[in-house]
Amino acid sequence: MYAVLLSAVLVFVAELGDKSQLLSMTFATRYRARTVILGAGLATATIDLVSALAGDVIGDTLPRGAVRIAAGVLFLMFALLALRDSQREDEPRPRARGGRAVVVVAVAFTLSELGDKTMLATMTLATQYHWLLVWIGSTIGMLVSVILAVLVGRTLPTVVPPRLVHLLSAALFAIVGVLLLVG
Repeated sequence: MYAVLLSAVLVFVAELGDKSQLLSMTFATRYRARTVILGAGLATATIDLVSALAGDVIGDTLPRGAVRIAAGVLFLMFALLALRDSQREDEPRPRARGGRAVVVVAVAFTLSELGDKTMLATMTLATQYHWLLVWIGSTIGMLVSVILAVLVGRTLPTVVPPRLVHLLSAALFAIVGVLLLVG
């Protein structure tokens, strides 16, 4: 259960103010909430499954100590990326309409997440914990983030500065990275 909770919390916090959450907020202004949640949910479940399975293979293949150190370094890199993201704000602008909305949301969401820090975080966590638990937790964390983005719409950036959200995300990644390096 710890792996599910850790994955969910880490991914949720990392997604606050991230491009996929901004994308969800933007889509929510154009499409029904269920369309955005369904499209993002399909993309999230798929991406997180692939990431968790890849992390499981890496974790089983490489020595645990080396993987733990590499994971710690990766999380510190995620912290630096979150700090970098706190310096800029870019909101994607989707343009598609009509019955293909779920597919458009899923494709856009998948492309925005490929190589993203949460994808790499899921992969990294799966080197340390059972892939299924990490997949479940990461998917829950991402879906909660998407649902929050859909429900809040554009109001979150007016209440909490995106820079603060990125700084909190950076702090969480740094803490996890240091804990992994310390052992």
